[in-house]
Amino acid sequence: MTAPRLGGYALLAVAGVLVGAAGALVQAAWFPGGLLLALLAVAGLCYGGVKVMGARMGGGVPAGAWTVAVLLLTSSRPEGDFLFGAGLGSYAFLLGGMFIGVMCATLPLVPQPPGPPVRLGK
Repeated sequence: MTAPRLGGYALLAVAGVLVGAAGALVQAAWFPGGLLLALLAVAGLCYGGVKVMGARMGGGVPAGAWTVAVLLLTSSRPEGDFLFGAGLGSYAFLLGGMFIGVMCATLPLVPQPPGPPVRLGK
C-alpha cells in the first residue's frame, strides 16, 4: 500500500469520526430533517470513499470510524449524561447509519469492459 493511499484512508477515517459527531448533534436538533441529513451524510461519505479509492475498503474505513465514534458517544459519563436521547430518532440514526455503512462497504465493484460502447458484431 502506497503512502498516498494510506493517507487517503486516514482522511476518510477522520471524516467518518467528524460525520458521526456532527450527525449525533444534528439528528436530534432538527428532527426529522436532521435525521435525514445525518444519514445522507453517512451515505455520501461511504459511497464517495468507495468511488474515490476504487476499492470497497474506501467505504469500510469511514463506516468503521463512524461506528466507533457514534458508539463511544452513546456511552454514559460518570455524571450520567448522554449525548443521545432515548427517542426513535436516535435508534434510527444508529441502526440506519450502520446499515448504510455496511451497504456501501459491500457494494460490488463491476469493472466496465474495455473498448467502444457499441454491441459486438454490429
